[in-house]
Amino acid sequence: MDNRSEVREFLTTRRAKLTPRDVGLPDVGQRRVSGLRRGEVAALAGVSIEYYSKLERGAIAGASPSVLEAIARALQLDDAEREHLFHLAQTAAGSSPLASPRRRTRAVWTPPPTLQWVLDSITGGPAIVRNGRMDLLATNQLGRAMHASLYERATGPVPNFARYTFLDEDSHTFYRDWDTAADTCVSILRTEAGRDPRDPHLHDLVGELSTRSDDFRLRWGRHDVRLHGAGTKTFHHTAVGDLDLAYESVDMLSEPGLTLTIYAAEPASRTAEALALLASLTAPAPARNTPSQH
Repeated sequence: MDNRSEVREFLTTRRAKLTPRDVGLPDVGQRRVSGLRRGEVAALAGVSIEYYSKLERGAIAGASPSVLEAIARALQLDDAEREHLFHLAQTAAGSSPLASPRRRTRAVWTPPPTLQWVLDSITGGPAIVRNGRMDLLATNQLGRAMHASLYERATGPVPNFARYTFLDEDSHTFYRDWDTAADTCVSILRTEAGRDPRDPHLHDLVGELSTRSDDFRLRWGRHDVRLHGAGTKTFHHTAVGDLDLAYESVDMLSEPGLTLTIYAAEPASRTAEALALLASLTAPAPARNTPSQH
């Protein structure tokens, strides 16, 4: 992905989200475009309008951390947006450790046995591992059962949340709040593009989805980003019904670029009962003891 255009469009879309009232400035004169003017952002950041205009045209290589911090404050960037801005600047300068070839995850990744043991030890809720391209790479038993339709309908070597969300109508049933799920999916992909802009598999995925889905293309153009965290999500499973789940997501230090997400239901809730039922429905059959031959 072209770094200069990524920087330009990111800064432009962030500037368009703010009004003079948001930043304590008087709204003077007729505005040809929505949001703040470049000069207003420059003044808030304490830089010249010429310098800020240069940055917004994509020439961000060499910008100091203090300048980037000032721009982030002026545009009222959240933590995810600030981190994204710094990744774009590091990539432009050729100094991003995440953009080096060593960091790229392979097209097909197999979890080591020890990781699978850890996942299998989590029995109270679904647990999954994915990469920044939204490939579903590993699960425990409940994670596999919860995402059964994603596995069944996968068109590539591994299931991919983004393809499922935007190219499969079944996702509108699985995600009870499809719009939020779609927004989150694209924000994660956009964040990954800032971290690892040279990933050819991500390029191919974004190109495919942009060509085949108007919903994706609209969201991709917003340049929204997000960090992994915690929250709640709602699903509908064809076998056990609605699921209201809390989740925690963490980056895996042992596998840079991968994220572990663990879901949990409120104790004694209807969702907890549904997860217990799902676990029983999908439990592997006990191994039979074969009589020894003499």
